[in-house]
Amino acid sequence: MPKSQVRKKKVYTPPAELQPRAASSSRKPSPVWIPATALALIFLGILWLVVYYLTQGFADVPAFSALASLSYWNLAIGFGALVGALLLLSKWH
Repeated sequence: MPKSQVRKKKVYTPPAELQPRAASSSRKPSPVWIPATALALIFLGILWLVVYYLTQGFADVPAFSALASLSYWNLAIGFGALVGALLLLSKWH
């Protein structure tokens, strides 16, 4: 029985506008302070929230009375620091 002919497939090349471009060398790396500040904000935001929740029962202690007087603004401060860190990390490349 005769063998069928093997067809060579053409190699697909996508259109030029769809081909990935090489990384531009004009793009400068981020400054060092961006990830450092973001990590500091993450640490401070989590620390603020933990201290707020652990000291809710100590409102009569003078050291924690200022923290207790802020009431639910403590949540805004803690989560605001975390959101600020997220925004900074979105600028990091």
